Formats: sequence, structure tokens, C-alpha cells
Amino acid sequence: IPGYGDSPPVDMVVTAQGRRAFLDHVLQELNMRRPVLVSPSMSGRFALPFLLAHGDQLAGFVPIAPVGTKDYTAEQYQRVQTPTLILYGDSDTRLAPQALQNLQHLPEHRVAVLAGAGHACYLDKPEDFHRALLGFLRQLK
Repeated sequence: IPGYGDSPPVDMVVTAQGRRAFLDHVLQELNMRRPVLVSPSMSGRFALPFLLAHGDQLAGFVPIAPVGTKDYTAEQYQRVQTPTLILYGDSDTRLAPQALQNLQHLPEHRVAVLAGAGHACYLDKPEDFHRALLGFLRQLK
């Protein structure tokens, strides 16, 4: 969590640019090479700016009804070539439809909908979630 321990100060994550830099810093510190970024809900504020600026550093992207999708244009999404699995629960009628409407502009996307799952679909239907996630991971280069 920013601002605690040895993490960067809180003011670093106030802007999209700062959140992008923070996530970049975390991935560098962890020495991660071409990870798959899984982004549920509020983490979209970090993941989306990173995806749009550095998507080529990711092997894949898995947004799970992330916040902030409306902050970017269809044209910005269309420039991203990162393989993407848009995942959400069909009972999430508030955030998931908005996220899908925006994220469907990513050219390398596919969609997985978990029946009977809400916003935290990975908690509601963990087996279905893992099946969809593992299927996506197996198809990545």
C-alpha cells in the first residue's frame, strides 16, 4: 500500500501517471518479465494507465470489472496489442457492463462471463474463474 513501509509516498499515486510509474516500479522491483496483469475493480486505476503506456511489457491482461475504463478513448484502447481476457460475473450489472463497453475496443480481447457471479466473481465462482483464467494463460505465447 503506497505510503506504508518502504513504499513510495501516497502523493505519487494521485495521478494516472504516478499510478503507472508506481506499478512499473513494483514490476521492476519484483524483476518480472512479461507478466500477466490481473486487475480487479479498484486496481484498474493502476493497471489501465500502465496497459495503455506499457502494454507491450505484458504477456497478457485480465481486467475483472475494473474502475476507470471510461477515462480513456476507444482510439487509446485500439492501440493496445496485449492479449486480453475481459472477465466478469453476470450479476455485476453496475460496473461490468461499463467496463465491457470500453474494454471491447482492445483489439486482442476475448470475453468470459461467469454465470451466477457478482462483482467479485473470483470469490463467488472460484472454480469457474480459475478455469477461464488458466484457459487464457495456456493460449499465451
